[in-house]
Amino acid sequence: MELRQLEYFVAVAEERNFTRAAERVHISQSGVSAQIRQLERELGAELFDRSGRTVRLTVAGKAALEHARAVLAAATAVGQAVGEVTDLIRGRLTVGMVTGCTITPLFDALAAFHRAHPGVEISLLESDSDRLVERVREGTTDLALIGTAAGIPEGLEGLTIVSERLVAAVPPAHPLAGRDRVVLRDLEDHPVVCMPAGTGIRTVFDQACAARDVRPAVALEASAADAIADLAARGLAVAVLSESLAERHRDRLVARTIDDVETPALLALVWRAAYGPAARELVAHCRRAFSGVAPAHG
Repeated sequence: MELRQLEYFVAVAEERNFTRAAERVHISQSGVSAQIRQLERELGAELFDRSGRTVRLTVAGKAALEHARAVLAAATAVGQAVGEVTDLIRGRLTVGMVTGCTITPLFDALAAFHRAHPGVEISLLESDSDRLVERVREGTTDLALIGTAAGIPEGLEGLTIVSERLVAAVPPAHPLAGRDRVVLRDLEDHPVVCMPAGTGIRTVFDQACAARDVRPAVALEASAADAIADLAARGLAVAVLSESLAERHRDRLVARTIDDVETPALLALVWRAAYGPAARELVAHCRRAFSGVAPAHG
């Protein structure tokens, strides 16, 4: 039994797909399949049910998964411990960011970290905020930039980057542009374009609508703020955005704070409480990069 076999096993278990797992560990699908088969022969049991469209863990696979994760974590800890005493940080970090996010300060932090610690391999992935939080909790992502409606998720540590009210953004000729104030019920008369479920802005919006029994029609969804603004500028729908996102398009959109959405949309960096020296250093770089910065977010 080899560490790489356990790494491939965990990747397939988490991705539930051999192709995606192969992309994650940067080898061919046939290579992953062959190593998993060898591991199954050594253990004397099948770890995956391959009969359906989605790969599922067998009973034996479920029993092995947490132990495999623990072995990989222990192996990583050995390298980190040696690195700390030799004052050299090595290893691998996986960083997540919410889809459609403008993350220049995060890129600045990654670049500064890479210059300081070239021995650390950095992987970057995009996903919705809910999935990123799940990955950080699982330990498959070390640090993530997420949008959230409820502060730092339970069980994680974090840093709030932006806290902003939601606005309705419309072209100057739109009926809402002439209003002094806008409330959620005003949006029931117009189609809405917003970010998809799983993003911080959408969660704030949906929760506020549910609390007030308001049912605006979300006719269009887009992950990128610029796409939402473009759709609104063409008169297709009212854009629901954060203040900073709308501010970037003030030359063509009029933004009105939605008065009865009091909960702010947050952009936050999150990580697990127990993290190694590489993650600790990256968090420090991120704190410096995001100091005083208000980037756009989802």
